Amino acid sequence: MRILLTTDAFTPTTNGVVTSIVNLRQGLTQAGHEVRILTLAHAHTSYYQDGVWYLGSLSSDRLYPGTRIRGTFAKKIVREIIRWSPDVVHSQCEFSTFSLAKRIAYASGAPLVHTYHTLYEDYTDYFSPSERLGHIMAQRFSKRILSKVDYVIAPTAKTKRLLRSYGVDGPIDVVPSGIDLARFSPANKDKESETLRASLGIPKDNFVLVYVGRLAVEKRIEELIANFSLEKPNRTLLLVGDGPQRQTLEQMVAARGLQKHVIFAGMQKQADIPAYYHLGNVFCSASTSEAQGLTYIEALASGLPVLCRADDCLTEVVRDGENGWQYRTNEEFQHYLDLLSNDEPLRLRLSEQAIRTSRPFDSQTFAASLLSIYEKLIKQSRVCSA
Repeated sequence: MRILLTTDAFTPTTNGVVTSIVNLRQGLTQAGHEVRILTLAHAHTSYYQDGVWYLGSLSSDRLYPGTRIRGTFAKKIVREIIRWSPDVVHSQCEFSTFSLAKRIAYASGAPLVHTYHTLYEDYTDYFSPSERLGHIMAQRFSKRILSKVDYVIAPTAKTKRLLRSYGVDGPIDVVPSGIDLARFSPANKDKESETLRASLGIPKDNFVLVYVGRLAVEKRIEELIANFSLEKPNRTLLLVGDGPQRQTLEQMVAARGLQKHVIFAGMQKQADIPAYYHLGNVFCSASTSEAQGLTYIEALASGLPVLCRADDCLTEVVRDGENGWQYRTNEEFQHYLDLLSNDEPLRLRLSEQAIRTSRPFDSQTFAASLLSIYEKLIKQSRVCSA
């Protein structure tokens, strides 16, 4: 099968959408299929390399930090892809590459599948002066885009319910994104972890809370910092990632005198991320803006109990008292954190369960689920054209 994945962001960018695409490509390729990608370049020039078409693009930081928009005509590349004749087109973003995915699918006679990765309702601060107006805009935009595809993939039941509430009435399947579990296994932890810990200035015996992701308003990282207390001097909060809120968060940390206790590790390469999870004793997040939250699954696969703000998207992922807890108040956060830091046998039991509960999210399982959908759609399109 020839499969085209379209996305506005791809490596070396690091985020949940890119991680999902990388893992899907790997799983599909391992299953014997030919996978190519259409994405935006980090420059004005278009080119093709290693199965990826890169389109020249421009920065759109004013719309949302770190994003880009297509800045060039794509006729030549689109013609190349149509000649390649994909059997299925699977779009992953709603903006620059979506209209091209639609054009290619139509010209190739291929079904168009779309994964809805982003809950735009939680990003209204970036595009609307009013939260209410922002929700209306997100609803209308999503409904209009998804009316043009043959099949929608929702990473969680939460996302599917939201889309149905928007009036999206086409077929929607819940398919959680998968990860390469082996990369995150604590069995891969080695002496380099001790070197990394020392380079970050984390005391050897400190209990480490680790967060991995963007430093942005919708991630509510200020709540994690506010919940961090100097009364427990043997704890470290490790923030791995970067984003538009970093300076504000650093100022908050300085104002509270927490510079030695809250460490900003910055943006890291995908290949290095597992080592940062392995420094932690618990993964924490206060975000409620996730469509799925792959970092939670990466943390579980790394053997970390998860302590996170309660969210519908985590119903089947974080199970209270089994592999961590979902907290609803700051008092609950402190209570569960004290349990984890003071009771090592409990932490070890939750760690073992964390690894076990991550297994259904393997990238090969993810790819197999999508392949069955692709095959069904291709069969349907052939029947209709017969």
